[in-house]
Amino acid sequence: MFSPLLIPILGISCGLLAIFGGVVVRPWLRFQERKLEVEADLMRSRATLDAARHERLEQRVAVLERIITDRGMGLADEIERLRDTPLN
Repeated sequence: MFSPLLIPILGISCGLLAIFGGVVVRPWLRFQERKLEVEADLMRSRATLDAARHERLEQRVAVLERIITDRGMGLADEIERLRDTPLN
């Protein structure tokens, strides 16, 4: 049923497969893992920058809202005074 030559061929093939796995596959897996770590670090730094930028924009919008609401009442009063002033 099985050829006697098949046993040494399978033994050599298993050895070659183990060597191939240690020389090629393991370093490739380490490289992929390191690549994912670097990408995760990059994404974390981008998220930090985006959060800081978002915070600055929120502060600027708050200042603009304060300017609009504070000056808005004074502006409305000023417009009303101009309407009441007779034209020459």
